[in-house]
Amino acid sequence: MFLDVLLRRNRKFVETAIELHQKGEIPANSYVIDVDTVRDNAAVMAEAGKKYNFKIFAMTKQIGRNPVVLKAIREAGIDSCVAVDLACARAVNAAGLKVGHLGHLVQIPRAETKAALNLKPDYWTVFSYEKAVEISNANTENREQKVLARIYADGDRFYKGHEGGFPVKDILEVSKKLDSLKGIKFAGITTFPALLYDPEAKDVMPTHNLKTLEEAAATLAKAGIENIEINAPGTTSSVVFEKLADAGATQVEPGHGLTGTTPLHAINDLPERPAMLYLTEVSHFYGGKPYCFGGGLYIDPVFPPYPVKACVGSSPEEAIEQKIVSEMPDPSAIDYYGILQPEHGNKVREGDTVIFGFRAQVFVTRAYVVPISGIKTGKPEVKGIWFSDGRRVGWPEW
Repeated sequence: MFLDVLLRRNRKFVETAIELHQKGEIPANSYVIDVDTVRDNAAVMAEAGKKYNFKIFAMTKQIGRNPVVLKAIREAGIDSCVAVDLACARAVNAAGLKVGHLGHLVQIPRAETKAALNLKPDYWTVFSYEKAVEISNANTENREQKVLARIYADGDRFYKGHEGGFPVKDILEVSKKLDSLKGIKFAGITTFPALLYDPEAKDVMPTHNLKTLEEAAATLAKAGIENIEINAPGTTSSVVFEKLADAGATQVEPGHGLTGTTPLHAINDLPERPAMLYLTEVSHFYGGKPYCFGGGLYIDPVFPPYPVKACVGSSPEEAIEQKIVSEMPDPSAIDYYGILQPEHGNKVREGDTVIFGFRAQVFVTRAYVVPISGIKTGKPEVKGIWFSDGRRVGWPEW
């Protein structure tokens, strides 16, 4: 699904990745990122965000918290990030960007609260009063820490294991209790997901969670509490900014929008272009079928199951012409290999490049991350090989 749009809208990227892999410059099991296209995509969002006076926090887990790509995002005008966890915050800080938002989706463990404070996040989400107390107790410098309250109501939707927060009916009491803590300033409200892709409508639609944010904002405003931040992440690209602004959002958090891989990008040509692919190679044959190296074969399940194809070959021309169905490892299994299903007439050899296009979550894989610059100028350069947690690799020899 994403492979087709990748080939149509950024074919040169695919061709370049194949050539560099065949030259031995890119390892198997790599997420390859077109740095220049990410920069262009970030610039589109930065410019669109100005229209609505949004604070834009880039989500970096999907790109493996890669410092080269983070620098490109900053150069495009987005200088703050949302950290899905403390490891993400550390990587963002090390790359020279601001930690704009911390604690959402993952709360900060108690013993790491002081370390998180030292990163000076602009906003910090708490799911409970007790978490805010931990911040207050660790805030020995008495620096004002702005906090967002994660809220929920009946009818809201959360991914399994993402649940948590304050009941929306208690938001006034919550705001007062948080404000009463030393060094804590109640700054606003958040949820996730505020938007979701609807396969029937083939569009990104507001969730009940977004209505909950609107309800809470109205309650706070009626009580005279002004200038409330409304953080509304989920399936974010520039084309949904108007919907979020209409709902009162003040903060947006693009992740897959930066690489052109939201669900809507798979079916419509949006301003952001695809900028990431998964590259591996044929390892061996068994029972007449070619096996390709895994390690990053985690497909973010935003669509119902569909046949996954890969471009396979030893040259760009051969690989792009030869799309082969792949049997992906079951989610319950370790993805040591993918199994290709060639048809009559396909020619597959050990060492062939294998290119997948799918929506990724790099940080949960053991894949490499390989940023490439200069593709559109015809002077491609591999900017280094990195682990999926943002650490550099001395590949091929450590």
